[in-house]
Amino acid sequence: MEMNLQRLAQIKLMLEESPNDAFLLFALAQETQKTGQVEEAIEIYKTITTTTPDYVGTYYHLGKLQEAQEEYENAKKTYQIGIEKAQKKGASNDLRELLQALNNLNSLFD
Repeated sequence: MEMNLQRLAQIKLMLEESPNDAFLLFALAQETQKTGQVEEAIEIYKTITTTTPDYVGTYYHLGKLQEAQEEYENAKKTYQIGIEKAQKKGASNDLRELLQALNNLNSLFD
């Protein structure tokens, strides 16, 4: 836990110089999630989808957190947007992961 807090502090310091850096925001969301602050992590991921909508990996992680919070409709929308972005970008690995996540989620309700 102490290591996570140190990483969080380092990332926040770097974000002061580059507040919209998608990589740093993504790292912040990951570390925030590890400390159990799921709602805050969701908000950080949402920020990335607004400031850097083509940062495709964000949609998978945001969708998974939304699923964990039982926000299934939000997760579906997140995956769908991510799928569109991955298709446009030609990001085949991200596309595969997002399609699988959406299919798995949909299968829960079949």
